[in-house]
Amino acid sequence: MPPPPAPPRLSIAVVGLGGIGAALAMSLRAADRHDVIACARRPTGHLVLERAEGTVDLPLRAVTTPAEADQADWVMLCTKAHHTPSTAPWLARLCGPRTRVAVLQNGIGHVARVAPYAGGATIVPTVVYYNGERLADDRVRLRHVVAHDLVAANDAAGRDFAQVLDGSNLSVLLSDDFATLAWRKLLLNVVVNPVTALTLQRQAALRHDAVHALCLEILDEAVTVARADGARLDGDEAARIMATLLSYSPELGTSMYFDRLAGRSLEIEALTGAIVTAAERHGIRVPVNRTLLALLRAVSDAASA
Repeated sequence: MPPPPAPPRLSIAVVGLGGIGAALAMSLRAADRHDVIACARRPTGHLVLERAEGTVDLPLRAVTTPAEADQADWVMLCTKAHHTPSTAPWLARLCGPRTRVAVLQNGIGHVARVAPYAGGATIVPTVVYYNGERLADDRVRLRHVVAHDLVAANDAAGRDFAQVLDGSNLSVLLSDDFATLAWRKLLLNVVVNPVTALTLQRQAALRHDAVHALCLEILDEAVTVARADGARLDGDEAARIMATLLSYSPELGTSMYFDRLAGRSLEIEALTGAIVTAAERHGIRVPVNRTLLALLRAVSDAASA
């Protein structure tokens, strides 16, 4: 019996070549099942990917203006959530009626955030768990954090997304309750991102007793909001989230930590801002998260000045 035909090679455009985007692009390049192009601010001839499975050094085609790009089968949107409007020229060029846009961003509400710029393309929300860190212009480190690297909804678009990554070193969990898992990831982020950014420490900061107590206060408020928004969470969710965070290496950084070190604006509104906005929608008081939001906005505004 002849072997089954190989799946077709797809055209994949990775928009945003930070830690998440670079690790994804190079994982796809290493699998060599699709034609990958990076859409970035600076040209990139090749990248080195450091990973547990072994380091690879491969060429990576990159374009720096939308005019150089063609319509793609898949767009992997890997910019920070607050940079989504700036991707509009890229999405206008890359998207067609059959294009799918996988959103590898923090927060909730992926479809509402991206759809206005995608020209009718199908939006595929994801939850990202792997840690990507740009070590240099030509080098990125990928760390697997939990058993699965990404989550997508267990629907046709989500299954197609998982198939795109099949054969790579990134694993995809398909979930029948994507909304709850998206909220759970947001709960992780609204603790670890603000704390690491404000203390200018990596995740070791969470191990200080007073900071640990503050994190539980942040989570108690956020869990109440998440439940009001329909997330199906455990009774001891806050403690479980903290236990998960403390199981990670204290040397791990966060996107907000790296952005503050680099003097960049912070991804506030998709994280702490999302908690405060949802709390207002449901009439819930969240004084600790409001305080964090005020501090983070002040830090971010100073970086943008």
